[in-house]
Amino acid sequence: MDAIESLQKDVQEGRVSADHLCNLVVTLQQQLQAAQQQLEAANKRIDELEKKLGGGGGAKLDEAFSMRAEEKRQEARGRKKRKQKKGRQGRLKSADKIAVAKRTEAIYPEGVDKGQCQLSHVRPVWRLEDRQAVLIAYQIYRGPKNQYGKIPGVLGRSEFGMEIATELAYLIYGMGLSFEKACAVLGFFQNLKLSKAQADSLLQQLSRHWQGEFEALCTLLANSMVVHADETSWSLNSVWALVSEKARLLLFGVHKDAATLEKVLDPATFAGLVVSDDAAVYGNFTNSQKCWAHLLRKAIKLALQDPANAKYQDFTDRLFEIYREACRVQSDQRLSDAGRAAKVEALDLRIFDLCEADWRRNLDRAPFEGLANDYRLLVNEIMRLALDEQLFTFVTAKPVVQPNGVTQPVAGTNNEAERTLRKPAEARKTGRTNKAITGARRQTVLTSVLESLRLYLKTFTLASVMDEIERWWQAGQSCFTKLLKKLKLALPKNSVLDRVLPIPTG
Repeated sequence: MDAIESLQKDVQEGRVSADHLCNLVVTLQQQLQAAQQQLEAANKRIDELEKKLGGGGGAKLDEAFSMRAEEKRQEARGRKKRKQKKGRQGRLKSADKIAVAKRTEAIYPEGVDKGQCQLSHVRPVWRLEDRQAVLIAYQIYRGPKNQYGKIPGVLGRSEFGMEIATELAYLIYGMGLSFEKACAVLGFFQNLKLSKAQADSLLQQLSRHWQGEFEALCTLLANSMVVHADETSWSLNSVWALVSEKARLLLFGVHKDAATLEKVLDPATFAGLVVSDDAAVYGNFTNSQKCWAHLLRKAIKLALQDPANAKYQDFTDRLFEIYREACRVQSDQRLSDAGRAAKVEALDLRIFDLCEADWRRNLDRAPFEGLANDYRLLVNEIMRLALDEQLFTFVTAKPVVQPNGVTQPVAGTNNEAERTLRKPAEARKTGRTNKAITGARRQTVLTSVLESLRLYLKTFTLASVMDEIERWWQAGQSCFTKLLKKLKLALPKNSVLDRVLPIPTG
């Protein structure tokens, strides 16, 4: 910098001629050009060295560099093709399976004299016995009028028993395992080799077989006493949980709007109680209980965000005490219906005493900002729900009885539906969800049937589930259909599944 300033001063004072300046510029240009040539030569040398070292610097290749990709390139250049592995390829033939079957069983058509039947064919089927997979060769006999024996507990032409399909459905949709892990579990614990393609086909067969049971569950839900409802986003639209004392439905891939809800639970005809959050989609039900957990969480959040604000903490404490008192009133067996209703009136007065003053002051005011506005919205919400009589409905509601005999009081929160959605929400976060309507329909049917069975069985195990399904085969109807007939309810003329999850055309 000193040299430049000295040169500028010499030029200003006339001590440097114009010729000298021109010669200086030319010299600098020559030096710059020489430096650029040296830099280009150095970069070229670096590129040559990187190529000799295999690209270097972590540069990406446009072509695959796996062993299989190289074999294909060698074949394209005329090199010898790789040797194929010797031995059997593909699936075992039926004759090979029959040869290694544990035993053989004869299956005759029902109601036909065995002496009039002839052997038609032999079908090998994998079954679970004593917690192990065994291969059984079923000899199918044909009657004189082409009646065929039907293998109990086997879907159509499947080579796997219903117990395997049911266990697979629970591992994937109940436990949230991937197809690979579910197949690995069956292989490790029960010595059953099952591919992903076989698992996919088996679940598809089971969902088609259980679609009628799903339609029965939809009818039972629409005629329940209490329904807990909640929804969350999913890979395809949303997933909706509708949980009652008679059915537990999970609808995957549906739209979260009033039109979808109406197809399953029509506000115009549903006479029961709906327990939900304060979303607008549930606003048309005449008998509602809004979730206290949502209101209390909002109050707690305010108190934690501004711990120095005594008003927020006092509001939260008093709201908690009102809810606890409501729970005590509900569980107090000494109270008559009239006494419990009087207690509810007193609880409403406590809500008005807590919120009315701030609510009236906020009626003519413009919205605040920050936490003050959150507090205003919460007060307005609680007052609106109190005026609509949607805060203490659970206190006077009668307990519900499940088909398995368990009696449950009506909850003041929507936690049951939220817990039901916990696993689908976790699957969404980790990318383990369906990407097509076909898969969403299958998961809707299988999950709904398995979860609803919890309400009908004393214990929910694979053994108890399979005992129940075996009774379905023997009786010709499921426990869901049996309850429908007992209640004298008819199935809808149009499929609910097709209405909420229509199969894409084209």
